[in-house]
Amino acid sequence: EEHLVESGGATVQPGESLRLSCAFSGFTSRDSRDSRMSWLRQAPGKGLEWVATIHTRGGRTYYLDSVRDRFTISSDNDKNMLYLQMNSLKIEDTAMYYCAKAEDQVDMIAGTRRPPGRGTQVTVSS
Repeated sequence: EEHLVESGGATVQPGESLRLSCAFSGFTSRDSRDSRMSWLRQAPGKGLEWVATIHTRGGRTYYLDSVRDRFTISSDNDKNMLYLQMNSLKIEDTAMYYCAKAEDQVDMIAGTRRPPGRGTQVTVSS
């Protein structure tokens, strides 16, 4: 059974930094052929939004334009961990953040698949 647990969210002021973590386990060997993992977020009153993706084996990364140069996605394959370093946080970054397999994110954004974890809340407020 797949298990993803997000952590690291907090309430911070604009300009501050946070590092989110995601511990994942239970992926089958079929899943492991697609090594992409993603972070998504859901702001209050809005739908789920893709934030960043990483190929956990090759290291290639992709970012939402509004977070590029501020956020960094990374992974530790030995520890089955996914991270999101968030710098220069803005009020509009306030959201519940979720990690997920990239192959599931389309269905999650469409609302036909629930996020696998409970998420971690990031609040940016002055």
